[in-house]
Amino acid sequence: MTRQEVRRTYVDASVFGGVFDDEFAEDSRTFINQAQAGRFLILTSALAADEIAEAPAEVRELYDRLLPQAELVAVDDAALALQAAYLAARIVTLKWADDALHVALATVAGADLIVSWNFRHIVHFDKVPMYNSVNRLRGYRELAIHSPSEVIAYEDEEEV
Repeated sequence: MTRQEVRRTYVDASVFGGVFDDEFAEDSRTFINQAQAGRFLILTSALAADEIAEAPAEVRELYDRLLPQAELVAVDDAALALQAAYLAARIVTLKWADDALHVALATVAGADLIVSWNFRHIVHFDKVPMYNSVNRLRGYRELAIHSPSEVIAYEDEEEV
């Protein structure tokens, strides 16, 4: 088994909350455990922190516990401009602008991928190519966008 390179992974609030949601708990916990073991470097942002501030105490505590090991991505002019480009391309409407900002933050920060349980506005087969089309047009590289289930290593598989 060869060790793979650590993936810079932007994690939105849904994954932290997923640890305490019956439907998403197993794969969310596995993802967090694999991040703590060094498979993923968690990138997060003030936007995620704001969303988590409204979450139950156990989600806030998990986020606070993992924050020292994470890279904090700044909401800057480049990310806001990219978010505006996503909105102009009608990938999402203004009502869901924060979801577009998560993708913009990950892109501008040079993340390898985004991990999210947001299947409506982020992890969606129609939206991913649209985000990446705008990214290419604006001079950014493409971004992999997946659920935790799609990126975790399963115990019965060998990493190559």
